[in-house]
Order: sequence, then C-alpha cells, then structure tokens
Amino acid sequence: MDANVKQAYEAAKALYAQHGIDTGEVLKKLAEIRVSMHCWQGDDVKGFLNQDQELSGGISVTGNYPGAARTPEELRADLDKAFSLIPGKHKVNLHAIYADTDEKVELDQLEPKHFERWVTWAKEQGLGLDFNPTCFSHEKSSDGFTLSHPDPEIRQFWIDHCKASRKIGAYFGEQLGQTCVTNVWVPDGFKDNPVDRMSPRRRLKESLDEVFAEPIDPKHNLDAVESKLFGLGSEAYVVGSHEFYMGYGLQNDKLICLDAGHFHPTETISNKLSSLALFTSGILLHVSRPMRWDSDHVVIMDDELLEIGRELVRHDLLGTTHIGLDFFDASINRVAAWVVGTRNTIKALLRAMLEPVEALKKAELEGDYTVRLALTEEFKSYPFGAIWDYYCASNNVPVREQWIKEVKDYEQNVLLKRG
Repeated sequence: MDANVKQAYEAAKALYAQHGIDTGEVLKKLAEIRVSMHCWQGDDVKGFLNQDQELSGGISVTGNYPGAARTPEELRADLDKAFSLIPGKHKVNLHAIYADTDEKVELDQLEPKHFERWVTWAKEQGLGLDFNPTCFSHEKSSDGFTLSHPDPEIRQFWIDHCKASRKIGAYFGEQLGQTCVTNVWVPDGFKDNPVDRMSPRRRLKESLDEVFAEPIDPKHNLDAVESKLFGLGSEAYVVGSHEFYMGYGLQNDKLICLDAGHFHPTETISNKLSSLALFTSGILLHVSRPMRWDSDHVVIMDDELLEIGRELVRHDLLGTTHIGLDFFDASINRVAAWVVGTRNTIKALLRAMLEPVEALKKAELEGDYTVRLALTEEFKSYPFGAIWDYYCASNNVPVREQWIKEVKDYEQNVLLKRG
C-alpha cells in the first residue's frame, strides 16, 4: 500500500476516533454490503434474446459511444473489468432478455438452463445474481399492456413469463448461496386519460396473485414489485402506481421497490425509507439519478444519494434493504458509467457510517438543535476520502482517479475493436 495513503488514513482514523467512530469496524461493515450492479448499462438494454427488437415500455437510451457489448461473453468481460475497479464483492442484476442460450426460446418458456453460463461465471467471480422478468420490448407488449392486458391470452403469456422468472431467481439463489431478488415491473398504462382506472388494476392484482401463488423458499428468492409515476406513452395513467404496489406489497409480504426516478420530481425516496421500514420486512432500492424525472443518469454523489445512505445507516436498515443500481447512458464509456455509479453508491454509505449518529440523535432528543446543526456541518469536511482511499487500496483496486486510465486502456484494447 502507498505510504501516503496509509499515513492519511491513520490521521483520519484518529480524528474519527475522537467521536467514538472506529474506522476499522466501519470498513468491515462496509465490506458486507453487496450492491447489485445492473447488466443493462453495458449494452443499452438490448439483451440477447431478440436484439433487433426496438426498446419500448417508456425506455429510451441516448448516445452512440463505441464499444457496447454484443454478446454475453463481451458483457461479462465488461462486468469483470468494472468489478476490478470497485472495492468489495457485489451482485449482478439480470433481465430475462439476457439469457445466454444457443436455442431460440420465448420469454414464457425460459428456464434456469438458459442462464447456466451466467451462474458458472458468478460462481467463479464470487458474485450474486438478481433477476427481473422483461415485460417490455416485445410484440406482446406493443400496445402498452402486459399483466393488466384485457386479452386473457396475452395476459397469461406475461403471467407465465413472471412465473418462469421466479424459478430462475430461486435457482440463482440456491446455486450461489446468496438470496436472489426477483423484481416485477410492468410498463402498463395509458397515454391519455382513461375512463376506467379500476379494471386494469384489478387485472394486475389478479395476475400478480397467480404469479406469486407458488411458494418459494425466501432463502433462495425474494419477490419485489416496482411502481412508476408515469412513462413515455403512459403519461396520463400507470396501472402499477406507488399506492397500488405499496398496498399489494404490504398485504402480500413482498419487497416494495423504490426507484429514485419513479416519483414526482419534487419527491425523494430517502424520505420514504423510515416510513416503509416500519411496515415491511424489507425494501428494494433502485438507485438512479432523475435529472429530468426518470432520465436514469449515472449516479453521482449528490444530496439525495447522501440522504439515502444516511437513512439506511441511521436507522439500521442495511440488513433488510437490497441496493441495486438502475441507470443507462450510451453517451459515455459504459464501463466507466458502472464504476462511477457503483463507487459513488458505496462512498455515500461510507460517509454515512462515518458520522456521529448517536451523538446527533442524543442532541436532537435533548432539543439541542444547535449542536445537531453544528456537528452535522462540521462533519461534512471530515476526511472521509482518506478512509475511502484506504478501503480501495486494501481491496487492491485503484485509488482515486487512477481507475480512469485502466478504463481508457480497456477502451483502446477491447471496446473500440468491436466496431
């Protein structure tokens, strides 16, 4: 380890120790957190089952930076590169369209065998896998409806796809010894004002009941449901609203997914965590950056990301919260996007762990808001960066911006050769 990194860490360690913060214990706890890195940043959400299918469901990826992954092997190589620049061991979040198979298979016929190469790779790398049914970019979702579709045959297709996805998720969890979170999101909704808002939601509820009817060992698979405020093509009405899924999740003991970009522009998911946590057994987070609502920009260490980290740490929610990323940007190097977003998410958690939470809570309880404010502000300039650098060096990943050169070399030697 570089002597300067070690020296800076020791100085910072002493400063934090004055407030009863053991940086060594903090880093041990940080190492236990597994962030689920989304595979779809690497290829612009195309997948491998039907790469010629245009994106739908309100999903749009902009930019044409060279080097997008074209095959499962290329995508895994890109993920390997990204993980080599990120401290800790984490997970990969797969969508159903990323099946790695030599046979032509429809979504409702997918089986664990179609993802066996992903499982083999994850075992080799010590990674976990999460999963999502892909209820978009398909001819049977072209009119904007899937699990709430009025046509029972089309609706059954998507029900069967979601059932198959749960079995795949359970296989991941069983094989890898890490619980898989299988998250259901559907794009169903109307572009203009509907007359009947209730019937599609009733159909969605009935479909979900059928999807989740078969019990699955929660050690292997946990089910999650994800809401959205509106989407491209569903500006007026989304069937799976926050209220719908919050009610469904609470009633049926499913994880409720909070996506940072799926709410009103003035809402924040950080403020929802302490409320939901009182009534649920767990929460799924999709960390994104909604610059213009659900625009899915690369995660930066902005105020909301820091607040999410603080809420998780201050209320001891890390053990019951599953943290995943959800952004895609084709205007920049895709591997770099993963690295920036994932490192920032871990940094935000570290910063929260390095705050004097108990002292702040004590001051607040005693009505000493002066100390609460003053101490909060002073800690903003404490040297958390020295702790982060030490953590990176201890995990044999580049310190600070050194990783950029590795990504640029990978771009020249690998990505640009893809054409």
